[in-house]
Order: sequence, then C-alpha cells, then structure tokens
Amino acid sequence: MKRSGFKPLALAALALACVAAAQADSGGARVPVLPKYQQECAACHIAYPPGMLPAASWQHLMGSLQQHYGTDASLDEASLREIGGWLQVHAGTYKRVSEAPPQDRITKSAWFLRKHNAREVPPEVWKRAAVGSASNCAACHTQAADGRFSERDIKIPR
Repeated sequence: MKRSGFKPLALAALALACVAAAQADSGGARVPVLPKYQQECAACHIAYPPGMLPAASWQHLMGSLQQHYGTDASLDEASLREIGGWLQVHAGTYKRVSEAPPQDRITKSAWFLRKHNAREVPPEVWKRAAVGSASNCAACHTQAADGRFSERDIKIPR
C-alpha cells in the first residue's frame, strides 16, 4: 500500500497554524523590537509589545503623540512612519485584541481586565509604592522589558 505524504504535511501545517494562533492570542508572540521604537518609546515606559493593542489603537496613538497621555511625545516624520508601520504590521489580532480598548489603554482592554481581575490581583496591589499603577508592567512581570509576560515570571511586590 502506497502512503501519501499529504496527511503528515497537512497535520504539520495545521499544528503550526494552531501554535501561531495561540501565540497571537496569548500576546506571547515575541517580535524583535524595532530599535527606533525601543529608543523613542522605552525612554518613558516599557516598549509595550505591539500585539497588546489592535492596529486601530496604534494608529490612533501614533496620530496623537503631541498629546500622549498628558505628554508631548511628538516624533519626526521619518520616525513616525517607521514606528507606525512596524506597529501596524505587528499589532494584535485574534481573540485577545478583537477591539480597541477605551482610550486605547492596554490596562482598560478586556483581556487585561480578565487577566488582572480582583481575585488574581487585589486592588491594593495597584496602590503599592513599588507598583504605582496597572501600566507599570515591570513592577510584577520581571521579564516585561523583554516582552515576556509568563506567569512563572511574576513577582508581586510586597
């Protein structure tokens, strides 16, 4: 009986597609950080992985940098195009970021609120001096600067 190579190939392709979808949904698809993004954005906060927001949010944020959450974060036109294009290509898709969160804030997105609910993260944690606010990912996620947010890398400050 002659075996076709199609079935194993189809299964391998399906497995690869599932892994890619799972990474996109988990926010764990680590994209190499654009040096210009790291330089410009991480000067004030961590360089949030682009998969944490949908393309529409990144487009809005990049179009309103002169009023970026109370700060003028304006960029020259070349940097704006380079960073904006990179964010659009690597923006979140799939279940995690199916819609733009209120005010384009990661901390107001449905997936963030689900992962950081009061049972998982008691409200007093956000008030601790070492944490400060929900947007300070690196306070608890020890590998946040590298774009890794695994539960095994969480250490909540006392």
